[in-house]
Amino acid sequence: QLQLVESGGGSVQPGGSLRLSCSASGLTLDYYAIAWFRQVPGKEREGVSCLSVSNNLIEYADSVKGRFSIYRDDANNTVYLQMNSLKPEDTGVYYCAFRYGRIATLNAEHFPSWGQGTQVTVSS
Repeated sequence: QLQLVESGGGSVQPGGSLRLSCSASGLTLDYYAIAWFRQVPGKEREGVSCLSVSNNLIEYADSVKGRFSIYRDDANNTVYLQMNSLKPEDTGVYYCAFRYGRIATLNAEHFPSWGQGTQVTVSS
């Protein structure tokens, strides 16, 4: 059974950095995508970044381009989201999401499997 385990959230001052990780286990295929979404109360879930591991396709939300970087560790089926130059508006609960397939997308409806979420707070 597929399982996603997230880690790496926390609190940081504006301009700081955090790295989130999402480890997937119980995979049945070797082509899949892992994405990060974030949500704040009262707002819709927002796609942040996605990596399709079989062909290395990557998507970023405009709001994080140049600041966030997504990459993988194939040995551990883990995808990381390196977040630099963090801003207060990056605050939210960050969710890891998983789908089988070969596309990178930031559409939450395409992801049937989700992690438990990890809080990221950017505040001075």
